[in-house]
Amino acid sequence: MDDVQKAAAGLFAAWCVNDLEEWFTMASTSREAVARVPSWVPLPRQVRTRGLSDAHSRVAISVMGVAFAAASAAGVVTRGRSPVFRGALLGFGLHGYGHLLASALTRGYTSGAVSAATTVIPYWHWARKVLADHDLSDHDRGAITYALAAVPVLLGAHGLAYAIVRDRSLGPPP
Repeated sequence: MDDVQKAAAGLFAAWCVNDLEEWFTMASTSREAVARVPSWVPLPRQVRTRGLSDAHSRVAISVMGVAFAAASAAGVVTRGRSPVFRGALLGFGLHGYGHLLASALTRGYTSGAVSAATTVIPYWHWARKVLADHDLSDHDRGAITYALAAVPVLLGAHGLAYAIVRDRSLGPPP
């Protein structure tokens, strides 16, 4: 396995570290986090007041895991040339900074912030260097297109989680 393939496989490994933290902390921190989301962001009222349950969070995390495993595998097979892999890499790195921004805005811990600082961001910078050393980029048109696709994929993961767990999607009443 060459360096680019290691970087591609590392995407799923780094995702696992970040989402393991989220697996255990998302539900317990979601109520406070979503309560601070600006009112113009369309969120159901019950989600704003109750947050998400463990069941909902874990189904959504699992769905995203399938997407990241596929993107990582595409990167390994194509030796980093897959725009799906490079887009997932770009989105993953930026999402790491999003975790830190969320913690700064809420002035406290938010789910995923520890592994964002210790794993996601360092991994992303290393993987970007490996790609650059092989004349590959995670910010060309194809990669950016797939990075932007992460938004509907994430919304779809939460939609599927809701469809599966329904009444158990919300956190406990306040």
